[in-house]
Amino acid sequence: QVQLAESGGDSVQSGGSLKLSCVVSGLPFGDYCLGWFRQVPGVERELGAIAGISDIGTTSYADSVKGRFTISKDYAKNTMYLEMNYLKPEDTAMYFCAVATKGVNWLRTQGLSPDEYDSWGQGTQVTVSS
Repeated sequence: QVQLAESGGDSVQSGGSLKLSCVVSGLPFGDYCLGWFRQVPGVERELGAIAGISDIGTTSYADSVKGRFTISKDYAKNTMYLEMNYLKPEDTAMYFCAVATKGVNWLRTQGLSPDEYDSWGQGTQVTVSS
């Protein structure tokens, strides 16, 4: 019954910006850690972490996006966001939002381990051209 729906993916030139949205339903939005991950089919062997946000709003970022991306959430709208700036071709991937219904060890993983997430959206494609 937990459902996540990403949107906002698009094609953009290097240096451009995009804002992704993830609408979450079927669970208390404010009680769980949420995260953004990405995957390049045929290239990357596993989902790569982008950012995580805890139940109380603590955020963490992968080194590859730190300073460029911002994760946030709106409790009233049950929506999580990922604002992406200064996009690079290497950011091209399918972007997924996820929720860790069983919790995460924030001190150990900072919400950046895909293994701790068990509910996923269907993904939204982000393509960054040179």
